[in-house]
Amino acid sequence: MLSSAKQRARISFRAAPRQRIVIAALAFSILLPIDVSHAGWLSDLFKGSGRKNAAQPGKPARPAASPKAAAPARQATPPKRNAAAKPAATPKPATTPKPAATAASGTVKLAALGPLNLSLAAALKPRCDPSKFRIIVDVGHTAESEGAMSARNVSEFTYNLRLARRVEEKLKAEGFTETKLLLTEGKARRSLVRRVDTANNLGAHLFLSIHHDSVPDKFLDEWEFEGKKRYYSDRFGGHSVFVSRNNPEFGTSLRFAELVAKEMKAQGLQYARQYSQAIMGRYQHPLLNEETGVYSYDKLIVLKKTRMPAVLLEAGSIINRDEELRVASAGHREIISSGVAIAAKQFCDFRWGVLGPL
Repeated sequence: MLSSAKQRARISFRAAPRQRIVIAALAFSILLPIDVSHAGWLSDLFKGSGRKNAAQPGKPARPAASPKAAAPARQATPPKRNAAAKPAATPKPATTPKPAATAASGTVKLAALGPLNLSLAAALKPRCDPSKFRIIVDVGHTAESEGAMSARNVSEFTYNLRLARRVEEKLKAEGFTETKLLLTEGKARRSLVRRVDTANNLGAHLFLSIHHDSVPDKFLDEWEFEGKKRYYSDRFGGHSVFVSRNNPEFGTSLRFAELVAKEMKAQGLQYARQYSQAIMGRYQHPLLNEETGVYSYDKLIVLKKTRMPAVLLEAGSIINRDEELRVASAGHREIISSGVAIAAKQFCDFRWGVLGPL
């Protein structure tokens, strides 16, 4: 048994380390700026001192925590002087997970790319080079086989040539410098074969045949114009666009036909609806798109024998007396040629994006 004096000394000696820690902590807190009290590190220190270092019955007291174990005390580092003036930082929201990449291409969905990256993607997309895109503008019929006669006795070939030249000019002005006007000579059927051979040998990327419409003879009525008997039919009118399902590139032919027809519609023009009606007899054709007025004309040589997308445009009815006057105007030719040029640009972009540069 130890004497009472020695016991008091030992108790005092054991208590000294803890007292020294508390005193040092209190002194340090007095010297720190007031805002450090928000850190709450002193209470943690006291709690840790009371539990972790206290001796348990039958076990020796634990040694003082190593510097690594006392890491929480680093929070007491004095912050910058102006920190107290700043509001407490708002907790950051949970990070939105990145969109999953597609399994096939490994690319991130465009919706998550942002404006800058979308612009970059658009810039990298292949764009049409009109100067390398060869278009043949075919003048329907020939000087020897003039086609239909208008209500005022003007040949269809005259109208076709006039419009085809304007279309050629418009396409070249829009950068399609390789556009070629195809003017064929000879009788009807022989000239059809010749123009197809010419188009295929030129290696054109698009074939557009320009025509103007009439009606079967059974729909014609008589009238007098400039002292002579003429024939007309005001019963039907409008433009129409034809493709052949026998063309080796029917799908792309149809795409260009749709683009042309949509441009005509955008200009307020109406397409000819009679070709889908039984009254047309052998001139009846399947309507492929009721909205735009695209028909199939499967057996027409210039559409089925060309080895490139091929479309025939009937730009309006010249047997209809009122419509003939509109068709004959420079304004109407401008509407048609502008629509064709816009459609050609859209088609070229599509073809470039699918198959790449020529």
